[in-house]
Amino acid sequence: MTRRDPLITLNVNGTVHALSLPGTTPLLSVLRNDLGLNGPKFGCGLGECGSCTVLVDGVAARACVLHIGDVAGRSITTLEGLGGPDALHPVQQAFVEMAGAQCGYCLNGMIMTTAALVDANPEPTDEQIREALRYNLCRCGTHVEILAAVRRAVEHVGAQRRAVEGSGR
Repeated sequence: MTRRDPLITLNVNGTVHALSLPGTTPLLSVLRNDLGLNGPKFGCGLGECGSCTVLVDGVAARACVLHIGDVAGRSITTLEGLGGPDALHPVQQAFVEMAGAQCGYCLNGMIMTTAALVDANPEPTDEQIREALRYNLCRCGTHVEILAAVRRAVEHVGAQRRAVEGSGR
């Protein structure tokens, strides 16, 4: 008789997935290999570079060091779930406008970390932006453009919030 792993339920980008995998399976492997989501990248495998960043219940987290058992039943958002070509998230739009990518490998982590930042703090200072992004590595030197994109994202999110508040009167 073969032993079956219990079903683990993952809520990824609003879709519930029941998986029969060990709870110690890395989340990044499941996202990329089982669910076909390629926004999160494999970089260092140690949770140090940020290329695998996803949002777990709205908080930036490193998918390469999380196990699926750790996030079962929680809300996981990948770059694909943040927005798409027809409806970009304000952070994605800002990175496009400001050419916040060169090779693009770090882009997933930069965008996901920025999305978590502006959700938690819609008006971060430059110091808070640098602090939030300090553990996301960019090896091709696009730091100036990335910071400009984050500042633009803050503008977009602020405008979006003002529009929502104005329509609720």
